[in-house]
Amino acid sequence: MAKWGEGDPRWIVEERADATNVNNWHWTERDVSGWSCDCLRRLLLGVRIQGDEGACTITDLSRCDGEASINNRKGKLIYIYEWALTANWLGTSCSGVKFRGSLEVSNLSDENDLDELDISAALAKDTPPTPLLGLMKTRGVQEVRRALGDYITQLKSVTSSPGPAPKVTSSSSPSSFTLTETFQTTADELYRTFTTQMFVEAFTRSAAVVDGCRGGRFQMMDGSVSGTFTQLVSLHDHHADVMLTFAPRAEQTELTVTCDSLPVGTDDITREGWRRFYFIAIKQTFGY
Repeated sequence: MAKWGEGDPRWIVEERADATNVNNWHWTERDVSGWSCDCLRRLLLGVRIQGDEGACTITDLSRCDGEASINNRKGKLIYIYEWALTANWLGTSCSGVKFRGSLEVSNLSDENDLDELDISAALAKDTPPTPLLGLMKTRGVQEVRRALGDYITQLKSVTSSPGPAPKVTSSSSPSSFTLTETFQTTADELYRTFTTQMFVEAFTRSAAVVDGCRGGRFQMMDGSVSGTFTQLVSLHDHHADVMLTFAPRAEQTELTVTCDSLPVGTDDITREGWRRFYFIAIKQTFGY
């Protein structure tokens, strides 16, 4: 027991000129709700499963209601979180038919273990029955449960250091690249290849939505690629600005793809993606 006048310094914050919380003895709290929503969205959008029935992919997180905080008491970190989530998924049968549905998580909480989470999958309204729903209810739910476990792990590791909650976005400047390829066709025909739904579905070998007008939306490759046509001139959540320039060269066309505002460090993989999934696929499909 301390002598009179020699009390534990952790208890005498009020008597310090700087009011320092010595050794984190008193309760402190940091809100990490924004970081959590970004982390949950990133992890869930990475869920993709393949089975005999076809493939299913989570395309977006439409609801992320709740909160999360890190609390410090007597030097001990206490994690408090509670979330209700709704995600949408896209299924593609082996025959190429598309089905849409949703997935609900109602009790992601520090009070529940992973195996206690209520995760349910359903088809969208007016969608006909499909075996893909069974795939989502079994393997899909397992993958979602794994992704939610990754969130809890990251919450308890990445955010355990003192200071403000970590930022999901990078402070570095966005990247960009320019890529050029030559096609054995006219500029007008190559232009239509990128702006006509039938052509896009042909070279991507999957269903697509392409509204080829200024401000029109496009979605392809099972929802993994989507965006808006900001400008279209005949003879053009992370987002990038992509400009396609078609230059006629006798009986050939030189296509230059310029990508700006890419996420940092994605130049090489995006450039290779354009070569593999666009340039090579278009040549193999149409013989250009």
